Amino acid sequence: MNLSAKVVSILSPEEIRRTVNRLASQIIERTRDLSQLVLLGIFTRGVPLAQLLARQIEAMEGIEVPVGALDITFYRDDLDQIGLRTPAKTDIPYDLTDKTVVLVDDVIFKGRTIRAALNAVNEYGRPEVIRLAVLVDRGHREVPIHPDFIGKQLPTAKEEIVKVYLNDFDGRDAVELISC
Repeated sequence: MNLSAKVVSILSPEEIRRTVNRLASQIIERTRDLSQLVLLGIFTRGVPLAQLLARQIEAMEGIEVPVGALDITFYRDDLDQIGLRTPAKTDIPYDLTDKTVVLVDDVIFKGRTIRAALNAVNEYGRPEVIRLAVLVDRGHREVPIHPDFIGKQLPTAKEEIVKVYLNDFDGRDAVELISC
């Protein structure tokens, strides 16, 4: 990180907890049959975020929600720009046909990750409905994708970076805005 970079705290651990609670409540309200709900976290931080949401839904409704992990590396249309990375292991041990799938990601920016995730989901069945939950929506879409559940709307400049830290993955909870 640039030594002159400015880091601004956007969400504290307590604010993240409240935001996850609100997102879980919204998912419950919009899901007709919770027994058909599946949360798919998009690597990397979408996975622990999906697990947090599943724990909160279980605490609120007493229903254990299955959580899968989705790696979209080979479905991206911009590999030449971002470079190839070592793929993570997609873990969806069930057919998604007729399920209510909620894709979960930490930050939505251009929308290309979600477009790739939609293509990847097709490999695992035909869900009844696919929705999108994000912790932070920072704008600047390049494709017509809009989240159904948004934790925080955060207007940013294109060159700014939104960094999400989740305790299960990073050892701390925080959302920061980095200006270079």
